[in-house]
Amino acid sequence: MVRLLAVSKTWPADSVREAAAAGQHAFGENYVQEGVAKVDELAGLGLEWHFIGPLQSNKTRLVANRFSWVHSIDRLKIAERLSEQRDVHLPPLEVCIQVNVSGEASKSGVAPPDLPELARAVAVLPRLRLRGLMTIPEPTPDVALQRARFASLRAMRDELNAAGLALDTLSMGMSDDLEAAIAEGSTLVRVGTAIFGSRS
Repeated sequence: MVRLLAVSKTWPADSVREAAAAGQHAFGENYVQEGVAKVDELAGLGLEWHFIGPLQSNKTRLVANRFSWVHSIDRLKIAERLSEQRDVHLPPLEVCIQVNVSGEASKSGVAPPDLPELARAVAVLPRLRLRGLMTIPEPTPDVALQRARFASLRAMRDELNAAGLALDTLSMGMSDDLEAAIAEGSTLVRVGTAIFGSRS
């Protein structure tokens, strides 16, 4: 099953409210301050909030206690802070490790060779639940290359599971490459433009 995450960054709370009224339940935010403001304003709607952007260590407390999911863990320090700062009365924070599958210097994400060590360390942290992996490969119209990047993430997930982890989530695919991601086993696609329109 593939879940749809509506990426609402830069869109006002009213746009989220409209999408929620149409049946969308899960929303993704990239910026801490903007995301927290929307989480608080729309608290009565019972929505599921995912943080999907780069996360600095001085912003972890807000994210740890306002969001249900974090997709963008790429180093142990961030995971440890989220674990320490998650309110004990809340359910565990669902997390994914972001992997830099295309090796771009400009992209966040752990390098594939460093993934197993990081995954093992994150998996044992209290108040976190390691659910899977996330990636944002380089934009390309080449469908074969899109599929190869997503297939590599799926293979990494499978290797981690074979080594004893229990990962069920592949957060991969956006508006321009979601077909390739789904073909390679994505369980969660992050779609903004195709839902909300182009950003000005």
